[in-house]
Amino acid sequence: MQDAAGLERMSLEQDKRISEVVKREQSRLRNFIRRRVPDPRDAEDILQDVFYKLVEANRLLMPIGHVTGWLFRVARNRITDLFRKKRPESFSDTAVADEDGELLLLEDLLPSPDAGPEEFYARQVLLDALEMAVDELPEEQRKVFVAHEVEGRSFKAMAEETGVSVNTLLSRKRYAVLYLRERLQDIYDEFRKA
Repeated sequence: MQDAAGLERMSLEQDKRISEVVKREQSRLRNFIRRRVPDPRDAEDILQDVFYKLVEANRLLMPIGHVTGWLFRVARNRITDLFRKKRPESFSDTAVADEDGELLLLEDLLPSPDAGPEEFYARQVLLDALEMAVDELPEEQRKVFVAHEVEGRSFKAMAEETGVSVNTLLSRKRYAVLYLRERLQDIYDEFRKA
C-alpha cells in the first residue's frame, strides 16, 4: 500500500516538474520553431511533439542532464525530419482540379503551341501573365523562384552560394508559389470559361 502511494507521489512530482519546464520553455521553444518552420500548424505540431517526448523520457526515467538543451535538440531533430519528408513545392508541379475533380498540372493547363494560332496566342498571354506575376514578387522570393524553377538549381547549392539557410530559401519559394497561384487564378478561370 505504501509503495503505491510512493509511486503516485513520485508521478505527481514528475508531472509538476514537467509542467514547470513546459511553462518556462514553451514561449522560447515556440519562437525557435516558428523562425524555422513557415507553417504555423507544422510548428505547433513540432512543439507538441517535443513536449510529448519530454513526458515520454520522464516516464521511462531517461536521464536528461540539461532539459533546455535537450528540448531544443529534439526540436531541431523534428524540424529536420519535417523538411526531409516535405519535398520542395514546385510551381510546375502545381495542380488544379478540373470540373471532374481530376488534377491538372501547369503544362496541362497551357494550350499547346502546336494546336493553332488561337491556342498559340492564349499560351503567350498566359506566359506573359506568368512573367509579369513573377516580376511582381519581392526580390528575394523572385530570385529563389527563378533559380529553382527556371535555372534548376538546388536549394543546397543556393544556400552555399548565398549564405542563406535552406529553410529560409524553402520558405521564400513557398511564398512565391502561393502568390503566383493566387495572382494567376483569375486568368486561368477566364481561359476555362472560353
